[in-house]
Amino acid sequence: MPLYPLIRPILFTIGAERAHRATVAVLKLLPPAGAAKPDPSLATRVAGLDFPNPVGLAAGFDKDAEVFGQVLRLGFGFAEVGTLTPRPQEGNPRPRLFRLAEDRAVINRMGFNNGGFGAALPRLQRRPRAGIVGINIGANKDSSDRIADYVAGVRTMAPLADYLTVNISSPNTPGLRGLQDKGALDELLAAVVEARRGLKPPIFLKLAPDLDRAGIDDIARVAIGRRMDALIISNTTITRPELRSQHRGEAGGLSGAPLKALSLGRLRDFRSATGGAIPLIAAGGIESGEDAFARIRAGASLVQLYSALVFAGPAVARRICRDLKNLLVGAGYSNVAQAVGSEPAS
Repeated sequence: MPLYPLIRPILFTIGAERAHRATVAVLKLLPPAGAAKPDPSLATRVAGLDFPNPVGLAAGFDKDAEVFGQVLRLGFGFAEVGTLTPRPQEGNPRPRLFRLAEDRAVINRMGFNNGGFGAALPRLQRRPRAGIVGINIGANKDSSDRIADYVAGVRTMAPLADYLTVNISSPNTPGLRGLQDKGALDELLAAVVEARRGLKPPIFLKLAPDLDRAGIDDIARVAIGRRMDALIISNTTITRPELRSQHRGEAGGLSGAPLKALSLGRLRDFRSATGGAIPLIAAGGIESGEDAFARIRAGASLVQLYSALVFAGPAVARRICRDLKNLLVGAGYSNVAQAVGSEPAS
């Protein structure tokens, strides 16, 4: 019998942020994973990287790059650390993280709380080059030049990252999402690409689900023009579907099951807007093999999750991979790449 369903009621009596820190502390007790043995049906190549399976842990869990090796031990095909900012920052006032258990959802207004580049660097420098680790970079809340913050992130973290994610879609740093506007985005990505010159890691761009079609088309054109290596669709939403939890009125970004339909819709929109010119990575409301398979068929080459780890526990990645493999076989696919974008375009 799985242990986590027995532990979860106890864990949920602790405040969400405290429980998160406790989980990280427990993971630190485990040895980091070695090189994963790829499953031929799940292994895939995206942006020049070989992923042992397409199920990754999204940024936000391992904010300070403390347990990425242990995360890979849980069966994830890749782990993304951060968001990291150049200088340490406390983030927004507590409480700022809320479980919506009845909705299998989370609301957070963390605000890029992290120890800055200086705290994460030694841990990333010591990591064995086993497993794929992405580094998610952002800008400090009080920065006078946010583009300079991203440039610093690229220059500092590129030598240590398997890929970099430029996060311009958090709703919890005032004005940050304005960088998704066409002109600002083009200026940012031009600077980021120039900073990456001569360095290896692909650059992914993480976007909000709260975009209209004109905004999606603009972003697609800029991302293609600036040769982004992948788009992550999507971050948390500031919209509110019907929710049952007492915390439903809290401000911040909503993630988890209620984001499922919105994020899938945006994935389809970006597939249409990019015409397959850029790999897509799906995030938001993914909690089962069926969810992962639906995103892959809708155009995602990889998927990421975080909230599902809160509600389903540490075995969730292995379970999703097992069920996804069965779905691929049942649909007649010999590997995951064959299923990408197999859903008829609308």
